[in-house]
Amino acid sequence: MNLVVKRIKQGKNSTLSEIYIDEELFGYGLEDRVRGARVEQSKSIPAGTYTIALYTYGAMHSRYKRRFGYKHSGILRIMGIADNPYAYIHAGKHFCMTAGGLLVGLGHKKDGEGDMLLLKHKIAYEMLYNRVVKALDKDEVTVTFLDDVKVKKKDKTSKQ
Repeated sequence: MNLVVKRIKQGKNSTLSEIYIDEELFGYGLEDRVRGARVEQSKSIPAGTYTIALYTYGAMHSRYKRRFGYKHSGILRIMGIADNPYAYIHAGKHFCMTAGGLLVGLGHKKDGEGDMLLLKHKIAYEMLYNRVVKALDKDEVTVTFLDDVKVKKKDKTSKQ
């Protein structure tokens, strides 16, 4: 199984993406804002292809085990990100909930401050989780992040 995260729009502090599973649109993703270079407090995932594994340690796993019970067999961890070894795919609606990972939802809207919010994120997470776990039993699962949005660079010399 291959997931593709195609970044399509940037908000003030967030990046919205379309998520495809084996070339079929599944839903939407949300990350911190993508910047030209990694900046302190910016934890967007670098463009590239990574494997997904179930991770059964840590606070996020414990929270999800309590939240989803027997259906949860490990958090979806994105492996191989050099400067962010604990990037997860998880539920959440606002960029401040990303924790350096990818949030998933079935819809999106703008908030009042120039950022995107995900809709139906809990349903989307459960749907994606079930498909990924089932695929992991049979084969490797990868996720590819594509930078299709233009990174806006601030001109420090302009007077606005």
